This record gives sequence, C-alpha cells and structure tokens, in this order.
Amino acid sequence: MGQVKSCAGERLSDRIAIGVLTQVFPPGLVDEVIAETGRAEQRSRLLPARVVVYFVLAMCLFFGQGYEEVARLLGEGLGEGRRSWRVPTTAAIGRARRRLGPEPLRLLFARVCRPMAVPGTAGAWYRRWRVVAVDG
Repeated sequence: MGQVKSCAGERLSDRIAIGVLTQVFPPGLVDEVIAETGRAEQRSRLLPARVVVYFVLAMCLFFGQGYEEVARLLGEGLGEGRRSWRVPTTAAIGRARRRLGPEPLRLLFARVCRPMAVPGTAGAWYRRWRVVAVDG
C-alpha cells in the first residue's frame, strides 16, 4: 500500500484547523447562539447561519486568503464537498455575513473564551498578575 496524497493545493494543516474550529465551537453551541440571537435562516440557503459563523471564524485562521478560498477550505473541512457543495461567490458571502450580523459571534465569544492558565501554570503569572500577550 502506498502513500496517499491530498488533492493539489490541499494541506493537512488546513483540514486540522477546520477540525479544531468544530471542537472548540461545537455545532450544537453554534446553533444555540444563533437561535438565542434570532439569526436562524428562514429558508434553506447555500450558506446557513451555522456555516457563516464557521466561515467568519475560519477567516481568522486563513487571514491571507480571499473569501472564496476560505469558503472552499471550510466546505472541504466541514464535509460539505461530499454533497457537491459549490463555493459561493464573494457577494453571496458578504450578504450572508450581513444577515448573520455580529450578535451570534459576540455571544459565542462570551460563552467560550476563558483564561486557560490556572494558578499553578508555569510561566503564566508574574507575581499576582496573569501574563497576557497580544500579537498583531
């Protein structure tokens, strides 16, 4: 049995990154914040609200890529490609982001983001202060 290679241009790290998104932000939690903010779609769309939330999060992971490339990576990572999912246009993605608005992401952040260091974490504290770094 030989080595299995991915499709041209596809990297394992891209698939892993999308997998991490769904572990940190489980689909049930994403659906919950969408429902609580009243942003669930009223009809079946190419870009349901859950996919748009993951798209916005994926843009942070793939910040050097364009909308359509991030959507392609997201579709492959979420398994949308198996159902012959076509990559939406930049305009369609922009409209979907406007429909979603910032509220679901704000609530998702509030539910998930917490300091990870505990008092015994080496290097996380200077005297009584938690060490924080901001990159960018």
